[in-house]
Amino acid sequence: MISTGNEQRENDAPDGGAPLTAVEDFVRQKERGELRLISNRFERLLPATEPGPGQQYAFRVDLDLCSGCKACVTACHSLNGLDEGETWRDVGLLIGGTSDLPVLQHVTSACHHCLDPACLTACPVDAYEKDPITGIVKHLDDQCFGCRYCTLACPYDVPKYNRSKGIVRKCDLCSGRLAAGEAPACVQACPQEAISIRLVETRRVVEDSETNLFLPGAPEPNITYPTTAYETKHPFPRNTLPADFYSLHPEQAHWPLVAMLVLTQLSVGAFLVALAAEPSDAPNLFESIRPLNSVVAIAFGLLALATSVLHLGRPQYAFRAVIGLKHSWLSREIVAFGIFAALACAYATANLIAPRVGDGLRVLGIAVALSGIAGVLCSVFVYAVTRRALWSSAPTTARFLLTTALLGLAAFLTSLVLAAVVGRSASAGQLLALRGRLLCQALMIVAGAKLAFETALFRHLRSRSHTSLKRSARLMVGPLSNATLARFGAGLLGGLVMPAFLLERLREPTPLGDVQLALIVLMSFAACVIGEFLERYLFFAAVAAPRMPGIVRD
Repeated sequence: MISTGNEQRENDAPDGGAPLTAVEDFVRQKERGELRLISNRFERLLPATEPGPGQQYAFRVDLDLCSGCKACVTACHSLNGLDEGETWRDVGLLIGGTSDLPVLQHVTSACHHCLDPACLTACPVDAYEKDPITGIVKHLDDQCFGCRYCTLACPYDVPKYNRSKGIVRKCDLCSGRLAAGEAPACVQACPQEAISIRLVETRRVVEDSETNLFLPGAPEPNITYPTTAYETKHPFPRNTLPADFYSLHPEQAHWPLVAMLVLTQLSVGAFLVALAAEPSDAPNLFESIRPLNSVVAIAFGLLALATSVLHLGRPQYAFRAVIGLKHSWLSREIVAFGIFAALACAYATANLIAPRVGDGLRVLGIAVALSGIAGVLCSVFVYAVTRRALWSSAPTTARFLLTTALLGLAAFLTSLVLAAVVGRSASAGQLLALRGRLLCQALMIVAGAKLAFETALFRHLRSRSHTSLKRSARLMVGPLSNATLARFGAGLLGGLVMPAFLLERLREPTPLGDVQLALIVLMSFAACVIGEFLERYLFFAAVAAPRMPGIVRD
């Protein structure tokens, strides 16, 4: 790379003529032999040595020099050959102060190459690695299968999903250029030299995180220990916040994940309710309903697993999902539900062949239930580890287990009614008379508890602080209000109104072939499923979390 050697001099033409263009000036200096190499031009923006023990490379940003010109964004985009609309570096805005002395501070940010990167821990296919010498967190494109779990786990919104390639990509600190002694693209492009590369002491990064001094409004640094250092000689006013702090924008819905979560919990719930409802004094009554319930339950379970593959950018590599079993809850969830599906298929097959209960069949049924519960709990931790308030472990556990119970009761009650009134099974009719009213009451209690639990989120609307949960509640009563109303409407219809009708009808003996009764239970089941689909859609779309400063969006 070469320099004209007169960066501080105007390109004046001889004899007082018009100023020379850059090309003309370049030609003139070349003829005079004034050109010089600039391989060392950015030495002051790079470390003098490679990282030693307890050190790693890190970005340093001088906020006093950042003008928000986005030259760093353009250079990163060009050098890395990113697609249109794809960015690995962003420029946000902090605002604060008073009307007499306002503060506007531009903030450039990219991957922070954290000491404990959440993307690496979460990835089920080990598509991330942290270089033990440089500390750079690299993404292995060939290993990635596009599950996008890292985009949920990273608190700084760093990994970006490339839809055309079906994978996630991110900044690697231009590691190839650093290895050759060259500055990263963003460092070299910044006209104010606001970005540089420095060596940081990992011990110091951990110590600094204890004071929570990173950036106003950004996620707490002790989640992943980001190494980027933001420096300024001017302390921020206490009211400094990201420009988009109060903006409300729904997150991506992830419909394949919505379907997978709802249907797996339905499947597990159907098996659990069947085990709990079986009368110990008359197990023969279950011989007519157990095969139907088992087939229905495993059918929904297999549909859920098939639907989940649609979320992958490269579904042909779905088999890699078990690679991260030691550290990724997503891998554990997949393994748990894989075991559940295998056991459930064996249980359903055994019931179709020989429905008479025995010790072997009973043990297999318990194994199905336990593996299903394990899968649901793994689903809880998949989202709880992201540290998002709406997805924290206790509320998510309650949400998922209540869905499991609600849909399990609805599915089993539907199978029982259909077997009795459509299949004209006398034993199913007896079982419906024995357990029908109890099942309806349990369904109404669980549905009421689930709706009350979800309604409790709206209490955060009264909070003076603009917390993540308040943003979630505002999203649900604002941009997502239609989905919220539909969710509560379907929940009330399927979990309370229709079961109340069914409960009244079951006061009298159920005649075989009662079409009206079948329609009531089918409507209840459909409304419950639709309601839970909408609830899980809001679970994704209404989640809110602190992130790096952005800009105000329309």
